Amino acid sequence: MATYGVILLSGGLDSTTVAAYARARIEHLTAMTFYYGQSHGKEVECARKIAEVLAVSHQVVDVSFFGQVAWDSALTNPDLFPLPKDRSIAEMGSGIPVTYVPLRNTIFLTLAAALLESEMLNAIEGQGVAPKGMEASLFMAANAIDYSGYPDCRPEYFQRMAETLNYGSKLWTHYRVPIQVETPIIRLTKGDIVRMGMELRAPLEYTWSCYLGDPAPCGKCDSCILRAKGFREAGVPDPLLRRLGVR
Repeated sequence: MATYGVILLSGGLDSTTVAAYARARIEHLTAMTFYYGQSHGKEVECARKIAEVLAVSHQVVDVSFFGQVAWDSALTNPDLFPLPKDRSIAEMGSGIPVTYVPLRNTIFLTLAAALLESEMLNAIEGQGVAPKGMEASLFMAANAIDYSGYPDCRPEYFQRMAETLNYGSKLWTHYRVPIQVETPIIRLTKGDIVRMGMELRAPLEYTWSCYLGDPAPCGKCDSCILRAKGFREAGVPDPLLRRLGVR
């Protein structure tokens, strides 16, 4: 069995945990990181370090034009849409926040699928690998439990995206190799994700979750609050703060 996969690696806690999970299961794994016009590039730098530590092939793709069309978000247009701060968990779950980037996961999954299909078609048509013994997986660190209610993080969304990607691909329509969209942490709490990352020995000390790109996490944005909640629930200190010397 020849296993191929692409993990969407943002440089955050969740995607790093999933990258460690995928690395243990996939023979030919590529980490893919996007620069999409977000307000800072620190997460991209972190993703590079994480891929290096995990010894995973890594591609950083510049899709900065996406920020021009998906401009209705605090992550791509912070001057127009201020980041929410100091919100309670209940407030985070009350609606779709301004940090939602229009159709971001749809674009990212499509691009990741194109990379995965290219690698697999090359293996089949250029290297003579038999399609019957191949598996294709896209890994995404979406979470529908301890998160901010994004519509493109729901299980039903990924089910439908997998169907769309397969119907639009040569890999499935011609060679009958289905593309699986795997979301291994979609039903886990942040505490569960932290415990999973620790068990997999993921390099959590290099992850970045904060919506800002300052030298240390702000501790006030939704992502920082959820991250702190996860480590608190897991009963372990945040290794990033320890590495930065932040209490």
